[in-house]
Amino acid sequence: MGLIERVKNIILTPKTEWPVIGGETATAGALITGYVLPLAAIGAIAHFVSSSLIGHSLPFIGGTYRTPLLMGAGVAIFTLVMAVVGVFILSLIINALAPSFGGEKNTDQAMKVAVYSYTAAWVAGIFQILPWVGGLLALLGALYSLYLLFLGLPMLMKCPQDKAIGYTAVVVICAIVLAVVIGMLSACIGGIGMMATGAMSGNGFGDHSSSGDKVTFDKDSAMGKLQDLGKKMEESGKKMEAAEKNGTDAEKAAAAAAMMGTLMGGGKSVESVSIEQLKPFIPDTFAGLPKKTSKAERTGMASIMISKAEATYGDETGQKSVSLDVSDSGGMSGLMGLASWANVQGEKEDQYSKEKTAKVDGRMVNEKMSKQEGGTNSYSVVLGERFMVNASGRGVDLATIKAAVAALDLKKLESMKDEGVKK
Repeated sequence: MGLIERVKNIILTPKTEWPVIGGETATAGALITGYVLPLAAIGAIAHFVSSSLIGHSLPFIGGTYRTPLLMGAGVAIFTLVMAVVGVFILSLIINALAPSFGGEKNTDQAMKVAVYSYTAAWVAGIFQILPWVGGLLALLGALYSLYLLFLGLPMLMKCPQDKAIGYTAVVVICAIVLAVVIGMLSACIGGIGMMATGAMSGNGFGDHSSSGDKVTFDKDSAMGKLQDLGKKMEESGKKMEAAEKNGTDAEKAAAAAAMMGTLMGGGKSVESVSIEQLKPFIPDTFAGLPKKTSKAERTGMASIMISKAEATYGDETGQKSVSLDVSDSGGMSGLMGLASWANVQGEKEDQYSKEKTAKVDGRMVNEKMSKQEGGTNSYSVVLGERFMVNASGRGVDLATIKAAVAALDLKKLESMKDEGVKK
């Protein structure tokens, strides 16, 4: 059964889906690569979009702080790794406790319970982008996952009904403790807090059709993109399993790196452009101010490389200053892509600033205007679901910053979206 069909069934009709799951044969590797990683990526991507693309508001001093792309990628990868670790640990707990509650130890069944119980929580991870209500919706998703655990645990582990509540209660407590520990580790790695903005537009799932037990979504919708990513991840998972069985250590490492690259690249491998290709988009004069400093770098790990060129501009008095950076997310273009697929948008205004995120001419744009004297105004645009142009300045109004960004050769940068792409 495909990824989307399983998600739909386990969430909407869990009582009839758990028996189907119980009768299936699935390896841990297949479950991890074909189900856990694609779904756990939803929350990881939502956090990345919020922290690295939209940014955090700085209410007292004005402006917006964005987590650097490479750091944001590190947090996303850490989140995915910990999702896999969490599933394995929970499955061990489930299996170890089974005899104590009249159940039967079964490693494969315990793994399936752990994996599919997390479904609602992973899907609800997208709501991390939403303001205020997002946290509540994510919590509801987590609670529904506990309900899924309650239904599937006694059924797959063959626990007597009179002991099912006790068994579930103990496993739930362990799961909560595990989640708290992972959350604390995540906070230490990447910090906490997301800007309250954004929304999922349209009907959520997008247009879809069904034939038998197969559900197919519009290929250009968010769910269609996720469905395609699931297929690509299944293919990568098969290659990884083959390498585990017959490959050398080098081949196993290469298969694992390729799988991660496929996930972060949205179903394809993408090599970021060289810094020499980005440097021409950093002019000597920007927003009417001369360039003061500049630098360019290309950094990352394995198949996840990021290229970035940046510069600062200012007048002689120091009253006006602007920073500009142009980045190629490269191997992380899948994270950029989801922001576009989901059509993230929203507005926010308080006594300190006014901010808006929307799609303009097919491009995701974020702009922020400070209401404070000497505050920071900023403007960002995502091009080709891959490149990002950020500009922010003090003593320079938003209209001037936007005009300066528009004066860059954005069409040329956007035309480079297919460079280094390997299907």
